[in-house]
Amino acid sequence: ELVVNNAGFGTSGAFVDLDRDAEADEVRLNVLALLRLTHAAVAAMQPRGHGSVINVSSLAGFQPAPFNATYAATKAFVNSFTQAVSEELRGTGVRLQLLCPGFTRTEFQEVAGVRTDDLPNIAWMSPEAVVEISLEALRKGELLVIPGGGNKVIGALFRVMPSVVARRLGAALLRHTLAQP
Repeated sequence: ELVVNNAGFGTSGAFVDLDRDAEADEVRLNVLALLRLTHAAVAAMQPRGHGSVINVSSLAGFQPAPFNATYAATKAFVNSFTQAVSEELRGTGVRLQLLCPGFTRTEFQEVAGVRTDDLPNIAWMSPEAVVEISLEALRKGELLVIPGGGNKVIGALFRVMPSVVARRLGAALLRHTLAQP
C-alpha cells in the first residue's frame, strides 16, 4: 500500500579527495536501490489499481552542490525520476510523491561530515513534522512536497536561480559547513 524510499547517505568534501568507492556506494544506494524498490512497488501496485511510493530526496536535488556533488547529483536523479514516473502512472491509481526536506534533525549531517553548529534553530525541522507534512500531502495527492515555509522559498529560488549563481552560492555555504578536523 505504501513504500517510503528513505535510505540514503551523503558525503561531503572536495570530490577529488573523497573515496571513489564510497562515492559509488552512495550512487548505488541513493539511486539504484531507490529505482529498484520503486519498480518493485509500482509493479505490485499497478495491477491492484492503488498504492503510493514516497521517494525522499532533498533540497540539494535542486542545485549543483560543490563539496556535496555526488549527494546533490543523486537527489537530482530522484527528483527527475520521481516526477517522470509519476506522470507515467497518471490514471492508474498508483501515486508517487517527491519529498524534498531541508535540514532535519537526524544523524544524517554528522555521518556526512557536515558541521551544523552555526545553523539557526529555525533552519531545522523535526523528523515527525516532515513525516506529518508528507502524509497530509499524500492524502491530497500532491507530487512535490517541500516541508517548511523557509524550505519552500529556498526550493523555489533554486529552481529559478541561474546555475552559476546557485553553484557559487552553494560552494560558499557548503565549504563553510565542512567538518573541521
